[in-house]
Amino acid sequence: MVKPEDIQLIGTEVAIRWADGVEDFLPMDKLRALSPSAETQGEHDLLGNLIGGGEPGRDFSGVTVIGYVPIGGYAIQFNFSDGHRTGIYSFDYLREIGERLREPGNR
Repeated sequence: MVKPEDIQLIGTEVAIRWADGVEDFLPMDKLRALSPSAETQGEHDLLGNLIGGGEPGRDFSGVTVIGYVPIGGYAIQFNFSDGHRTGIYSFDYLREIGERLREPGNR
């Protein structure tokens, strides 16, 4: 697990400089859409049925990050301008998002 050295909110992006020197600029609206929360993604019951998660694919244009808090030494919880704050983004998940966005055509 690579840890962030620095995190800054710049305009409509979350800038992360990782300990290995990689830098990611993550659009805030995309972070909101990719929230790992049960509210956004849903969760499975004991029988494997998906419950909730009515937000995947929803347009979060204009939603910004208004703050964040570290969770242990492994994750970040973002506070979004639409009131959402239940997703806990592991460092590995944030790094995965950054890698996807660095691929051509995924910005």
